[in-house]
Amino acid sequence: MNIHEYQAKELLQKFGVATPRGKVARTPEEAELAARELGTEDLVVKAQVHAGGRGKGTFTNGFKGGVHLCKSPEEAREIASKMLGQTLVTHQTGPAGRVVNTVLVAESVEIEREIYFAILLDRATGGPVIVASTEGGVEIETVAEKSPEKIIRETVHPLGGLQPYQTRKLARQLGFDSGQIKAASKLFDGLFQTFMACDCSMVEVNPLVVTDKGQVLALDAKFNFDDNALYRHTELAALRDVAEEDPREVEASKFGLNYIGLDGNIACLVNGAGLAMATMDIIKFYGGSPANFLDVGGGATEEQVTEAFKILVADENVKAILVNIFGGIMKCDVIAQGIVNAVKAVNLPVPLVVRLEGTNVEAGKKIIAESGLPVTTADDLGDAAQKAVQAAQGARS
Repeated sequence: MNIHEYQAKELLQKFGVATPRGKVARTPEEAELAARELGTEDLVVKAQVHAGGRGKGTFTNGFKGGVHLCKSPEEAREIASKMLGQTLVTHQTGPAGRVVNTVLVAESVEIEREIYFAILLDRATGGPVIVASTEGGVEIETVAEKSPEKIIRETVHPLGGLQPYQTRKLARQLGFDSGQIKAASKLFDGLFQTFMACDCSMVEVNPLVVTDKGQVLALDAKFNFDDNALYRHTELAALRDVAEEDPREVEASKFGLNYIGLDGNIACLVNGAGLAMATMDIIKFYGGSPANFLDVGGGATEEQVTEAFKILVADENVKAILVNIFGGIMKCDVIAQGIVNAVKAVNLPVPLVVRLEGTNVEAGKKIIAESGLPVTTADDLGDAAQKAVQAAQGARS
């Protein structure tokens, strides 16, 4: 789950992380009022969407940039009127863009220096790792490619936590002067406390800035949360903005399905994330293009399978569906009955290829064979992928 910048800043402030003052607005009038309440001539209006590159983005109405400096409440209102209700296209949104429903009106600051700072989960160590760089304001991937020596990594013990000596060490490595080390260390510690307390998988501040007055501030922040831990963070779950998500992914989440939409034409329904990745790979190997990642999990019910099919057929780009099930905990006869019921319920408009293997596989194949439905069966994954690709090509032609 992702959250907006203004929500991220509100969350950081709860943990003592210094950020510029700001107020959220959903109408031009609210933007003007927010600017007046801030009481400063140094203002910035920022479009709130779940995507990076906003400053360099373009609105479909021709307005350039999703981040604008301004000097008066009236100017804040004018800028907000050109953003709100409009679609912002950035390098991360893709050509479809994102509709801006909210703007953040904040106090702008004179930036002396920009720093990149992030806390991530390190798969190698099984704990948090801090990734930082003096090259703030730039995508970290670009820094890694062109100047890898400028990236700092600091592993944090998951039980011991971020130690004071580590925050001071990071502050020195990132070039803070002696008068700023205390403020920088406090900010780093606050970010780490946020990361741990909120079960985050990522907290990224880019840029973390030093102002002309020597302040150390988190100017922008992005969060990723561990969805599996949201059950114990109802206050965070309430921050979810479904308008920023793929409607298919939102619908899938209602039924405990792991779905990610792609741009291909062969829909996949698989149990297990690893098997789903392998299925997508082999579809590509045989010249096809997967339309989605869909993992129904190890214990899917007939209802979940039916809902999964509804989501798959709702995608107009889908020309064929490939079901690849390996029955371990999940029994093939149960999933087969779910497939039969689902096909009848959705009046399947595209070819369906099914590969079953594992527990009760013969019973599952029998259920499908006796259903009388136009289902193509496959003996193995390679056979299934080839048949799905051929079906999609036939449907396209």
